[in-house]
Amino acid sequence: MNRYSLNQATTKYWPLEEVVKASANAGLEWIGLWREPIQEYGAERAARLVADAGLKVSSLCRGGFFTATDPQERQAKIDDNRRAIDESATLGTSVLVLVSGGLPPGSRDIDGARAMIRDGLAELAPYAEERGVVLAIEALHPMFASDRCVVSSLSGALDLAEHFPANQVGVIVDAYHLWWDADVYRQIERAGERIVSYQVSDWTVPLPADNLLGRGMMGDGVIELRRLREACDAAGYDGPIEVEIFNQELWDAPGQEVFDLAYARYQEHVV
Repeated sequence: MNRYSLNQATTKYWPLEEVVKASANAGLEWIGLWREPIQEYGAERAARLVADAGLKVSSLCRGGFFTATDPQERQAKIDDNRRAIDESATLGTSVLVLVSGGLPPGSRDIDGARAMIRDGLAELAPYAEERGVVLAIEALHPMFASDRCVVSSLSGALDLAEHFPANQVGVIVDAYHLWWDADVYRQIERAGERIVSYQVSDWTVPLPADNLLGRGMMGDGVIELRRLREACDAAGYDGPIEVEIFNQELWDAPGQEVFDLAYARYQEHVV
């Protein structure tokens, strides 16, 4: 249980102070953070809040979105990722989660978009290493390839990551995005030391109209969450396991209620 980390996206509307307090009261060691609310709160202030509660930050989400054809827009994205790296270092986390970007507007060139991601990683990886931060590529389910992430498999994430040292670029194993892939267990073994986070939620049907909010609470869907966790363990990953759920019903529910349910379901379906 000392690996459990509630990503604050799971309780989107719950104030950061309350998420931190609940995590500390439960005797947890970790918490996962998101950039937008942390920027609003202040990264240095958030770092103090987390540290004073005896917690550590398992990851900061998110950087990425490298796929831009306009040179000025591309530079703006690189600059924003540098800020994300700095924020990660301020918060004391070594993991910056990357949602790499979909097809640029009007483009059908998916190989070109993936090349843009590789170029962005090459530009940022040394900067991240200097600050003790690993750029963590998260493969997203193929339904998000057009607008969010053209990296749609763990194999594809590793193909990008392996251009760089493991202390610069790693990968995320997100159960929601990868459970369907017949090759995922072989790719987890391949990933080995590059795994820097295992994230859990569940796949429920039918999906909502906004498929971004289609993640379910662990145990409400079809994913073999424990099997995936055991595969990550066997590959050598022994770090935090984040509960990260985008679900409007959960967001609308009382934060403590969601926190308690997630903690119980994690014990039942992941540990």
